[in-house]
Amino acid sequence: MASDMDKMMSDYIAAMNAHDVEKLLSFFADDCVYECTPLGKVNRGKKELKDFFSSMFVDFPDFKLEMKPGFNTGDRGAGEWVMSGTFAHSSIPGMPATGKSFSVPGAAITEFSGGKISRNTNYWNLAAFLQQVGLMPPQPQ
Repeated sequence: MASDMDKMMSDYIAAMNAHDVEKLLSFFADDCVYECTPLGKVNRGKKELKDFFSSMFVDFPDFKLEMKPGFNTGDRGAGEWVMSGTFAHSSIPGMPATGKSFSVPGAAITEFSGGKISRNTNYWNLAAFLQQVGLMPPQPQ
């Protein structure tokens, strides 16, 4: 039987894949921190997080997150995932949209407080993303 935390994370991924920004925000504490390490972006609070998610779903209109196995210990969790989509628009300075698709694995470390996500830090391979969307040459074979 799935724990309450497992259910919450399952619902969170469903909201992410539905691009439901308001539902996504409901999983976070008001003073949350959401960090995207490859982009050097730290979002503090729901206003910044709302702007981040809204831009992400414009930039990648078919964005999808597929969860791989993970775990939680009550107040912390970790999980692997694969994000995919098409780089259709760009709100990322210096990174023009190419219209090309990507599929990049990553991982997240998540902290919980009061039944909400208080901090989430994502790690993924920016070079692989840039290569797949045509903004960086592929690795030599």
